[in-house]
Amino acid sequence: MDLDRGSSTQNAYEVYGTLGTASLSNGPGARNSAVSWTDRSGNFWLFSGNGQAQSGTGGSLNDLWMFSPTLGWTWVSGSNGLDAVGSYGAAGNPGNVPGARTLSSAWIDASNNLWVFGGQGYDSAGHFGYMNDLWQYNPTAGAWTWESGSSTVAALAVYGTKGVASASNVPGARGYSNGWIDTSGNLWLFGGYSYNATGTQGIVDDLWMYGPGAATWTWVGGSATADVEGVYGIQRQTAASNVPGARYSASAWTDSSGNFWLFGGEGFDSNDSGGVLNDLWEYIP
Repeated sequence: MDLDRGSSTQNAYEVYGTLGTASLSNGPGARNSAVSWTDRSGNFWLFSGNGQAQSGTGGSLNDLWMFSPTLGWTWVSGSNGLDAVGSYGAAGNPGNVPGARTLSSAWIDASNNLWVFGGQGYDSAGHFGYMNDLWQYNPTAGAWTWESGSSTVAALAVYGTKGVASASNVPGARGYSNGWIDTSGNLWLFGGYSYNATGTQGIVDDLWMYGPGAATWTWVGGSATADVEGVYGIQRQTAASNVPGARYSASAWTDSSGNFWLFGGEGFDSNDSGGVLNDLWEYIP
């Protein structure tokens, strides 16, 4: 493995340079719990996390970066400081920017638009906590759009009817979730540490789908309550009644057929005992 860019020592500072201008001397600071994507042109994108600003102090970040293998890093959007609050404006209008955060879920669609959901960070009033806001970044327009969810922390889930899309449905504020995008461009979200419909905070196993065209969430599977056990059934036999137990910090993949694979995490087994898991699941949309 080669060290392509960055420092060989810990707690390196950001080098922002000029907003929108690539430079081989630019680079994000040391951080963890960020989200990332690779676009169709082979550029690498990095957003948010907990780490070092250019001042050398640590905190939550909302800077968006793009790395080109030939041109280096470009600071694309967000603040060069720490703990920035979100600028929401009106839902559906571009020109806004998410607040600093960690532990979000992220996707990239077929048009190279970047999507970010929730995490733990700062809302429009500067309050810190878990969020359920959904954002889209359009690289061509160079703008963020607040698509769904609340502009304040600790928003509760609105489940509606399982399997039925509704403009009023929305996942609860959460972090540590898993997500994937299917072959039709729908965004999928599973589990994490969340608020349910009654305000209870805990580990969840709810499965959600967001349709960008209709701009609606659908509660697809899992429970509307927290800390539920898994229903395993018979190994390698598909059944509609099977469902992973509530969990967070799992590993996830998507295969060429658009099926979702989930492994392990911290959560609840078939006996409703909590701990670290090694179960492998496949979800076929």
